Amino acid sequence: MLIRLLRFLFGRSKPAAPAEVGSRAETGPSSLVVRDLSLPASVQSATMPNAESRPAAAPRSGLSGLDTDKFAPIAGDDAHGATSMADWKAAYFDPRGVIPSQSLPRVQVIDRTMVGMGLISERELTAIHEIGEKMAQFHSDSEFVAIAGERAVAESPEERQRRKEQRKADSEAGRNLRREQVAHRRATDIVFLGRGVSRGLADRRSDIELLQNNGLPVLSSPAELARAMSVSISLLRWLAFHSDAPTRVHYISFDVPKKSGGLRRLSAPHRKLADAQHWILTNILNLLPVHVCAHGFVAQHSVLTNANPHVGASVVINADLSNFFPTITFPRVEGMLRKLGYSPAVATILALLCTECPRQALKFSDTIYYAATGPRALPQGACTSPAISNQIAAKLDRRMSAMAAKLEWKYTRYADDLTWSTTGEVTPSVGYVLARMRHIVDDEGFELNHAKTRVQRPSQQQSVTGVVVNDRMSVPRQTIRQIRAILHNARQTGLDAQNRNEHPHFRDWLVGMIGWIHMVNPEQGSRLRAKLAKLE
Repeated sequence: MLIRLLRFLFGRSKPAAPAEVGSRAETGPSSLVVRDLSLPASVQSATMPNAESRPAAAPRSGLSGLDTDKFAPIAGDDAHGATSMADWKAAYFDPRGVIPSQSLPRVQVIDRTMVGMGLISERELTAIHEIGEKMAQFHSDSEFVAIAGERAVAESPEERQRRKEQRKADSEAGRNLRREQVAHRRATDIVFLGRGVSRGLADRRSDIELLQNNGLPVLSSPAELARAMSVSISLLRWLAFHSDAPTRVHYISFDVPKKSGGLRRLSAPHRKLADAQHWILTNILNLLPVHVCAHGFVAQHSVLTNANPHVGASVVINADLSNFFPTITFPRVEGMLRKLGYSPAVATILALLCTECPRQALKFSDTIYYAATGPRALPQGACTSPAISNQIAAKLDRRMSAMAAKLEWKYTRYADDLTWSTTGEVTPSVGYVLARMRHIVDDEGFELNHAKTRVQRPSQQQSVTGVVVNDRMSVPRQTIRQIRAILHNARQTGLDAQNRNEHPHFRDWLVGMIGWIHMVNPEQGSRLRAKLAKLE
């Protein structure tokens, strides 16, 4: 049926069945006198009514001056001419994006057929052709440019000025809106804290159930963290912002000599950052459990609790982790906080508050810049660093203690000091234990300082974090003798004369050493304190 309808619309190269042609005078100017016998009767009755069923009427005016006669059925010679002009050999195919002109005969045939079949109304068809006429004005870029140029020339200077001012006003309004949006976002949110550290700020999804089970504050966004810490968003952003070469830093750094030689860099935070770190320590870090083998920076624990399990051992192995705090970098701290249940946004800010880069002051054009010389890591001097280090080293403690229990050894850790000991026969060998220690330490992202690794037998002084553990806990003899000599000679020469090493705070150092002896051995400490009191 579709093929027959197309043949009727566009004609055939060969004549088909004869058509019945009536007289124009008999049927009227608007009656259909051409009937294709190859079409079904239903199509003929829908599209080609006869003269008796269609009364003659005066032409009506349609949209845009179009008459309804233009949509009337084809009659007589017009039909023959239209079908002959619509032959496929003479057909012209327009591009798909172009509405053909209504002046073309084939388009008129199609329009009349569509209206006659009720596929489209006169109003809709008129609107389509009006759009097509407007589109025809811009067939190419050159025509579009020419028309735009003519409009610009015809436009008055006043109109151009008005349009120019309108564009300026719209641009200024857009800029003001963007400024307001930026100001509102800066006052209520944090979306950037420096290059390389801001990737997690867009994720605000926290594990609320896990946080509640751990008894931790439920925080998901920077705004919630700022409210919990009682600080503004701008202050929180300033404290946590990372820069590779700022002109101002949040720490005061200085070097102190090590007992083993060299210098140790300490970094003391400024007051506002110290307050933020104290909040983190009190409300988050101190609420976390610590492994039983960790004795450093833990309440109710000290060097004495760390040394006590190793008293009377046949072999004591002391090992030291190299660069313990600098090894715990920003990504490790952030990952630890995310495992607690905090969102990447909150974990990022907390990790930035608790870490800092090693920096070197450089002067350029009368301005001092503090250039970063390494990655962000735990600073030695922040109150949060010890507690975070215990959490990061928790897996190391679990693996070490499990291996020690399997081998019937004992293991403890005080900060970066690892201690192993056993009683009776040494089984397995010390070399095997040292190898296993090194492998576990490397797997957990740390490094052993082999220069400080010591294997101590009962025939020599066995010390653990400064406490002698051969048969009982005590202070090394040379330390006791040194303090006794100072107090004895001071009775003759005075206390200041005994400052032979030119210690800047000699008396405070002496009081501290006596206090240390009193903690390990209260009886010895009490006697030394009494001698110091007599000197004063």
